[in-house]
Amino acid sequence: MDDNELAEELRLVVGRLVRVVRAGDIMAPGEAAVLGYLDRSGPQIATDIAQQRGVSHQAVAKAVKRLLNSGFVRAEAHPSDGRKLLLHLTSTGRSRLAEERQRREDWLGAAIHQVLTSSEREALAAAIPLFSRLTAHLLAK
Repeated sequence: MDDNELAEELRLVVGRLVRVVRAGDIMAPGEAAVLGYLDRSGPQIATDIAQQRGVSHQAVAKAVKRLLNSGFVRAEAHPSDGRKLLLHLTSTGRSRLAEERQRREDWLGAAIHQVLTSSEREALAAAIPLFSRLTAHLLAK
């Protein structure tokens, strides 16, 4: 298999795995993504989150509205531009995100345990740094 064929297979398999894991989510994908960005990067404006996700500002604004109404996110005027809202993850939002992540981890972890042999689990663990390096390289471009 050449590099392009490997790239296509990897893209298909990883994409399918992500979709299958997300299908078990209770939260809407856009909402979980906003919470995840705020958890990893701290307070942000909706425009920055939209840019990082590669989606429209309107899509993020819709998710943010639901998150604000649920108490998972709070907004305050941006310190340098009062026209913008700086979004913060609340403790309730952090707890909800942790629940969602734990559910994913439990579900995927159980599948890994049931389907893969011990040596296959070791091979999968060894591949994780490779995925990280590929991701970092692609993000740097």
